[in-house]
Amino acid sequence: MDEHNTTLLKEFILMGITDRPELQAPFFGLFLIIYVTAMVGNLGMIILTKIDDRLQTPMYFFLRHLAFIDLGYSTAVGPKMLANFVANLNTIPYNWCAAQLAFFIMFIISELFVLSAMAYDRYVAICNPLVYTVVMSRRLCWVLVAVPYLYSAFLSLITTIKIFISPFCGYNIISHFYCDSLPLLTLLCSSTREIELIILIFSAFNLVSSLLVVLVSYILILVTIFRMNSAGGRHKAFSTCGSHLTVVVILYVTLFFMYVQPKSSHSFESDKMASVFYTVIIPMLNPMIYSLRNKEVKGALHRIRRNLFKLPI
Repeated sequence: MDEHNTTLLKEFILMGITDRPELQAPFFGLFLIIYVTAMVGNLGMIILTKIDDRLQTPMYFFLRHLAFIDLGYSTAVGPKMLANFVANLNTIPYNWCAAQLAFFIMFIISELFVLSAMAYDRYVAICNPLVYTVVMSRRLCWVLVAVPYLYSAFLSLITTIKIFISPFCGYNIISHFYCDSLPLLTLLCSSTREIELIILIFSAFNLVSSLLVVLVSYILILVTIFRMNSAGGRHKAFSTCGSHLTVVVILYVTLFFMYVQPKSSHSFESDKMASVFYTVIIPMLNPMIYSLRNKEVKGALHRIRRNLFKLPI
């Protein structure tokens, strides 16, 4: 079996988003625009939060890492997806497939926990504003992003190694537009129970634990907001949470649609549509949401434009 695996299976064939030839060119144009928009938006957010003096706060520290993560997992999937729209044969080398899976898992898990760190940051800012700068120290901020990176890298390596050291049957067609764990499991000849159990346990832990932090943080935030006497204070508190809450709702609704739907209605086609949304659409939406709904980001953009074109104040 191992010999069959190493001699015959040197690449995979990705089915892609659609097998209809007339849709390849329109989809290529559409997703190229989306991917370039996501690249520009997230790179812009990283640069903006790095160079603007007024954005050197914990909130924008986490936002910079969120943009980096969005850039990471959209780049792990996007370029190959675009190439497949214009290629005659949608192949991906064996090692590239493993690398794509590893990077995608690492970045998507990191996003969940960075979003939960951002929720905790908003909780401290609104519920304990007097000690905010003490609690949300630079050291704690780095811990809150370094731990998710290390944990997600560890989990990514476990999952990827477990899948790719298992023998494949020689059938190399992946019913997806990138190398994802569930479609790859269907190609294995050996028992997948152990790998499925690892994926199930850690997926449940990642989703539930990160969502629990977000829910508890926002419940405490809402309690604090409703206790405020000033309408202006309530509006300001809501406005600082609005962008983050929008991003959280979009991502978790998509992930729960993919992983919590009944098994009878579960299909790779529905997975594919959900995957398109959170691998390509969400990385494009996130910088838009944070720039359009955030006065400080819009102010920073205005200051940069003014400095570049020497506009009067």
